This record gives sequence, C-alpha cells and structure tokens, in this order.
Amino acid sequence: MGVILPSINTSPRRIVFLVIAIVVGVHYLLTVVFKDYGPAIAVPSLTQLGGQLGFSQFLENNTTSDTPDLSPGSVSPLLSSMNRNTSDTHDYQRANATFVLLCRNTDLAGVVTSIQQMEDRFNRKHRYPWVLLNEEPFTQEFKDRVRVLTDAPIEFGLIPPEHWFQPEWIDEEKATKGRSNMMAQGIIYAGSVPYRNMCRFNSGFFFKHELLQPYRYYWRVEPEVKFFCDINDDPFKFMQENNKTYGFTISLVEWEATIPSLWSTVKEFIVEYPEYITPGNSMDFLSDNSGDTYNLCHYWSNFEIADMDFWRGEAYQKFFDFLESKGGFYYERWGDAPVHSIAVSLFASRDQVHFFSDIGYRHDSFQHCPSGEEWVKGRCACDPHESFDYVFNSCLPKYDALYW
Repeated sequence: MGVILPSINTSPRRIVFLVIAIVVGVHYLLTVVFKDYGPAIAVPSLTQLGGQLGFSQFLENNTTSDTPDLSPGSVSPLLSSMNRNTSDTHDYQRANATFVLLCRNTDLAGVVTSIQQMEDRFNRKHRYPWVLLNEEPFTQEFKDRVRVLTDAPIEFGLIPPEHWFQPEWIDEEKATKGRSNMMAQGIIYAGSVPYRNMCRFNSGFFFKHELLQPYRYYWRVEPEVKFFCDINDDPFKFMQENNKTYGFTISLVEWEATIPSLWSTVKEFIVEYPEYITPGNSMDFLSDNSGDTYNLCHYWSNFEIADMDFWRGEAYQKFFDFLESKGGFYYERWGDAPVHSIAVSLFASRDQVHFFSDIGYRHDSFQHCPSGEEWVKGRCACDPHESFDYVFNSCLPKYDALYW
C-alpha cells in the first residue's frame, strides 16, 4: 500500500524563498556557534555558503541590497534588531539628554565596566548618547574598546586647556602651602593639582563643552562604578516631565578640612546677591541654624542626573564666578559635590531635587541599594542591608526632613 504524501506548493518563488531562508539560517547558526573561536575556525560568507550548497544562483538572482550582511566582522542589522529592546524599533522618544563620563586613557578598564553595566541595566533599551571627555586625546585603542559596548551614539571630546589647568592668576606659593597643610593632615588628594583641576572643571566648565551644547539633561557616570538594578523607568523623562533640576542616590558629610572657607564665601554671596535665593529652597539641608553655619551635607556628585540649563543659568554662573574669584579650588580643595549641592539647595526649590531610590549604585565603599518592591522590580544584585542611606554620616535624613 503506497504512502500518500500531502501536496506541496513547488512554485519557483516559494522554492527561492525557502532556499534563501535555509542558507541564511545555516550561516547564522555557524556564526553564533563558532564566533568565540576566533580565526581558528573560518565561517564562510553567505555567498560562499550558498555556492557550497549549490544555491548560489538563487542568492545571486533573488537577494537585494536590503539583505543583511552576515559575513564575519560585520554587524548584522538582523542580529542587532534581535538583541535590541522593542522600544528602539518603535522610535522611543528620548529626552534631550546624554551620559557624561570624565576619564583618562588609563581609566579604560573602569570605563568599560561602568558603560557595560549601564548599557545592560538601562541604556540598551533607550540608546541615549554618550559623551566622554579627557584632558588629553583618547587613544584609538580606548575608542575601539568603548565603541563595541553600545549601539548608542558616542563622542570623544578634548577638554580645552583653559577649562582644565590651574589659572595663571592663582598665587602658586599660597596654593603650595595649602596643599602641604592638607597633606600633613592626611587628607586624600591633598597634594594633587590634577584632582583640583577636575573639581573646578566639574563645578564650572563641563556643561560648556561643545559636545554637550545640544543637550539639556545629563547623567554623570564615573569609571569603576556599579549599577546593581534594572532601571525600568527613564530617569531623564522623569526629570523632564516633573520639572526636576537635580537627582542623586547618595548624600553624605564633606571633609571640613577641604573647604574651611567655602561657607563664609557662600554667605558673602548671599548678602551680595539675595535676589538669586529661591523661595522654598533647601537651606535646611545645608544648615541646622538657618544658614549661620554649614552642616557639611552634600549630594555625592559622582552620581548625578541634572539639568544643565540650571548650571548655565544666571544664578549659578554668578555663583561660580564668585567662588572662582576666591581661588578656593586651589588654595583649599573645594569639591564640585559641595559646590553643586549648595547651589541647587539655594537656587532651586526643594521639590526640584529628587532622590532616585530605585537606582542601585556603588562608588568606592559607599552604596545605595533599593529595598522592598523596588529591589524586587529592579532584580537588584545588592544587599539592601548594606545601603549607606541611614548610617552615620549619611545626609539622607536631612533630605527626608525637608518634606516632613
């Protein structure tokens, strides 16, 4: 008794389609299976594979310019689309924002770690651009190692010398004496001029860089930081839609010996420019006695999501110029963290500062780890019990008190 086979549509067009599908599928599997074995195993190109299987005439006659390039060394649009989140394929409406990462060529390993984590935990779904800034030109190796980590636009910028190096008008004898005094106290970075250059640059110049001019919001990322959790909501969109100026994850007390005259300078500014002090400000975060003395609380600026239009605005520009004229970035060691924190606490309303409790973050020995439902939703890899939020020297209770 014969076997009855179902009828098959053997039209030339269907055969061609099946042949192309088989060849592309076989090549894709070979590429994926052997991609980690390097040049020791050569995967044939799509055309070569078609020829070996006897289907080259179909590929030559029926493929078009839209056919994905699956040859080794190329990035296949087909594979890229498979790896991207669907928000990319539906033209996700990003905020006018970018990541900013200040680094040196020697920071490459830490930069790769930070970018990879940010991409895995958030940016692969949104493709916000990156801007990396350096006081020296980036090496080609650095650029190549970083570019492979993201499908998002990435630019490498050189910092203008006038925005980085110690100004000529600084009294070097006085600055040297100040560094020596701090070194005697065992203060970290006490003798470092480059560290002071960085603090001054982050305080008054980074947002003026030509590569950042097109953007309003930025997320500052540092080398060798950790992002513990999936970031399911878009922080940039949150800032934009809720009129937020500054966002943080960690706040703590500054080392007073690094800023002995900063608060007296701030008080001088307040007396001279009272019109810039915003009603409903956060003075109570900075001072326990209505501004007479500084309690040293600040937002840790190695993580900050903020509005660059605030830094570009008249109030902050006046404030930075006033601080700059005192020379405290070099005579002492004024950090950008207290400078930013004091400014946003005085020139923005308290409801424009936001604690991103759902973003797990670590830098050095300090970390914020979400808890409860945020920890579960974010698939966080950190221990909530190791969060810095309410331990000694944390200023989060001061921030919370603004709303009690």
